[in-house]
Amino acid sequence: MSGYRLRQLLTLIAAVAAPFLTALALVPFRTDLSPANAALVLVVAVVAVAAVGTRAAGVLAALSAAVGFDLLLTRPYGHFAITDGEDVRTAALLLIVGLIVSQLAVRVRRLEGAVITDESHLSRLEATSRLAEDGAPPEAVVEHVRRDLIDLLELRDCRFVYGSLIGRLPRLEHDGGLWLGLEPGDAEATYWPERWPDGETELRAVGGGHYYGRFLLDPFPGHPLPSRQARLVAVALAAQAGAALDTSGLAHPG
Repeated sequence: MSGYRLRQLLTLIAAVAAPFLTALALVPFRTDLSPANAALVLVVAVVAVAAVGTRAAGVLAALSAAVGFDLLLTRPYGHFAITDGEDVRTAALLLIVGLIVSQLAVRVRRLEGAVITDESHLSRLEATSRLAEDGAPPEAVVEHVRRDLIDLLELRDCRFVYGSLIGRLPRLEHDGGLWLGLEPGDAEATYWPERWPDGETELRAVGGGHYYGRFLLDPFPGHPLPSRQARLVAVALAAQAGAALDTSGLAHPG
């Protein structure tokens, strides 16, 4: 199992376990704690899970909280049955509020993550531009971009190859799409929508309309593709490297 799938599995397990364990922790106080207050505590547990998990984790957490409330905190204890009408309404509200709040928490977290990601991407582009404007050798710009690509795309490795194109590799295109090429008899190109293909993928460095080389991206086997935004930033970084090579007067391949 890949690390990515393992993290997803652990998140879902935590989503089920955390609210139920919270309900279990409230058992010694259930005779003194009103159902409404117990439900509020469980909502907090749901939000905590949703803040670090996915939408699916938020839904599971809300369901787990409702089950824990019914089974452990309402009479008859230990049974999926509620005899008090007020407790029934509280349980229903707990489930509804838990679902709504968990989804809002996931959305807020994603929006915050998008802002941080945008700032990080802009910082990468600015740093490369400053390096080129300060008169750094084109090799230094290429090396800077190479290191950035490893971090940005979560690669195992990356190398830059000068010169003419040799071999046929999948290619990261200017629009962020991953082009796999044309097979004999195919009417159109094939694209890889979710995961990196096996082996290396090329990202070409072009400046002034001239091809100077390509970054050979070496991803972890089976790793999901990064976001389209990250891929577009990678393309922009490669273009900056190409521009640096072009302005240096380096001879381009035929």
